Amino acid sequence: MMQTHRVFLRALVFVSLVFNLYAQSGSASKSSAGSDATKAFLGRWDLTLKAPDREYPSWIEISEENGQLKARMVSRWGHARPLPEITLTNGRLKFVSPKEEEDRKDDMVFEGTLAGKTLSGTTTGPDGTPWKWTGQRAPALKRTASPKWGKPIQLFNGKDLTGWKPDKPNPSSMWKVEDGNLVSPGHGPELISDSKFQDFKLHIEFNCGEKANSGVYLRGRYEVQIETNSEQEPPSHHTGGVYGFLTPSPELPRKAGEWQTFDITLLGRMITVVQNGQTIIDHQEIAGITGGALDSHEGLPGPIYLQGSEDGHAMFRKIEITPAVK
Repeated sequence: MMQTHRVFLRALVFVSLVFNLYAQSGSASKSSAGSDATKAFLGRWDLTLKAPDREYPSWIEISEENGQLKARMVSRWGHARPLPEITLTNGRLKFVSPKEEEDRKDDMVFEGTLAGKTLSGTTTGPDGTPWKWTGQRAPALKRTASPKWGKPIQLFNGKDLTGWKPDKPNPSSMWKVEDGNLVSPGHGPELISDSKFQDFKLHIEFNCGEKANSGVYLRGRYEVQIETNSEQEPPSHHTGGVYGFLTPSPELPRKAGEWQTFDITLLGRMITVVQNGQTIIDHQEIAGITGGALDSHEGLPGPIYLQGSEDGHAMFRKIEITPAVK
């Protein structure tokens, strides 16, 4: 009887051990599967929000810290900012952009799933109308070889708006050419070059009026800021900064009403900005599109565009671009 009892106990211990090992294996598999599922969502995504009247470019970067998802986002306008909420439950992603940032009465809630390489889902417009949205992984845009430069191209002829167009048809206020200078209307349209470019060197001279705000968009997606009215805002919103992403260092004194220069080199995502002969951003990466971008298709060439929708007036002259050639 004692021998039988010992055999029974040994068998029970063995079964318990096998069961525990199996349970731990299953738990590890589930944890691994959950971790792999989360990893598929991590990284930078170029988003397109599809409203009934138009498409809005947007951008999100999803990361994981101590097992918790984090995100920062560039919405339809504004700068890159952290989101208060992002979750992933059973393969369904949810993130929330606060109403204060979206200029609406309620939070903008995004929900979506990942199929293959594409994120897709739904949100709502300010009036509650359903919007669809999609996301593609943002390209790395890495360059491995030194660029070969082509011939310089004059984008502005100093006489008229040949080679440029407003972003909206029949605007009530329009850009003008006065004394050989391009003059922004203030609270008017953006001015977009007909030509598109990938990698380039850009020389542009600008004169920003008192309490004014403008900018130069590279490929129509990345704004190098020009302003004399943003002292109270973060440093990346100041003249020479890449809006919401990169801060000029050193930051040069504001010079309202004086002519200044930018010499900008853009290679893939890497940007160098020289203001008035002094390097203020030195070969730094632009993480994603900035607010006001024309689209979120970062892998494609894009135009130069000059911001005319903000406060005050700015003038531009001697706009010369030297594209990289293959």
